[in-house]
Amino acid sequence: MKSKSVEDSKVSMSVVMMPQHANPAGNVHGGEIMKIMDNTAGVVARRHARTNIVTARVDEMEFHQPIRVGDVVTCYGELTFAGKSSMEVSVTVTVEDLSKEEPALTALTAFFTLVSLDADGHPQAVPALAAKSEAERCAFAEGYRRYLAYKLQRKNTN
Repeated sequence: MKSKSVEDSKVSMSVVMMPQHANPAGNVHGGEIMKIMDNTAGVVARRHARTNIVTARVDEMEFHQPIRVGDVVTCYGELTFAGKSSMEVSVTVTVEDLSKEEPALTALTAFFTLVSLDADGHPQAVPALAAKSEAERCAFAEGYRRYLAYKLQRKNTN
C-alpha cells in the first residue's frame, strides 16, 4: 500500500450559521459545530483511506469564541497520524462575522480518531502517512503519543 502525504487529504469546509443551528438567543449549538467538525474529519479520513470510516474518538473540545447566527464557520481538517487502521485528524474551526472588516478567529480545535472499515465492517489497514515537513513530523509524533496513551487508557479500563 502506497503512503500518502498530508496534502493529499486536507479539507476546508464552510457553512453559514442559520437560525435552525441556534438557540432563541442566536448562539449556535455546540452539537451543530461538532457535526460539521465530524463531517470534516470524515472527509479527510475517507480521502486518505478510500474506504468507509467511522469516528471512534473525539478529544476535548473547548470553545474560545462564540458562534452566532449569520457567522461563517470554516473547518480545516488535516491528517496528523495514521496507524494500522486508525487515523487522527486535526480539525480547526474559525468563525467570521461578515458584517465586520475583521479576520476570522479560531473558535475551537479538536482531534478526531477515525477507523477504516472493510465491507464487513471490520477494521482494515490504511496507507501510511508520509510526513514531509518538520511541522508534519512533529504533528505525527504527537499523534503517535496520543495514540499510545489512548491504547493504554483502553487497556486499563477493560
